[in-house]
Amino acid sequence: SRPRVVAIGVSTGGPQALSRLIPAIPAAFPLPILVVQHMPAMFTRLLADRLRDLSSLKVEEAADGAEIAPGRVLVAAGGYHLKVRRSGPFSFAAALDQGPPENSCRPSVDVLFRSLAEHYGAGVLSVILTGMGRDGLRGVEALKAAGSSTLAQDEPTSVVWGMPGAVAEAGLADSILPLDGIAAELVRRAAGGSRGGV
Repeated sequence: SRPRVVAIGVSTGGPQALSRLIPAIPAAFPLPILVVQHMPAMFTRLLADRLRDLSSLKVEEAADGAEIAPGRVLVAAGGYHLKVRRSGPFSFAAALDQGPPENSCRPSVDVLFRSLAEHYGAGVLSVILTGMGRDGLRGVEALKAAGSSTLAQDEPTSVVWGMPGAVAEAGLADSILPLDGIAAELVRRAAGGSRGGV
């Protein structure tokens, strides 16, 4: 089945990775994209502004109640967990909270991924990019249990292969790809296809 939303988790090396990935996604991309980058407040807004300037997609820092819509990229705000909530029979919106940090992080990838698993089930395509630690592993476990797919950045193109490595070593990655191959795979899967493999 085709995914309905893309979720990206990233930490160390993330701004550079996102600056290559997001601009490579075409303006006609049919899915919303939610991003958790481990960063403090203020810096996440600067990151969103930079990605917006580089990209043909609509990129912004997530605000509480922001509509989750095709072609829109919401970057989690520093100091807040990003979740989703139902805003209508067939629509969802961003929900921010300042719950306890997870994996010493707020925003936490695990928090977003669990929320997406609850609301979108198998309709999530998650991506784990370069980063230190294991944030995202538990969230990917929840998403996989719901039937979703996960892409992981490969070790040679990662600044730190902690986060994607944890997912890959747990056998949870449907594909392990170099950074510059991820945008094409997102487009392929959004259209209902998948390459599979590593």
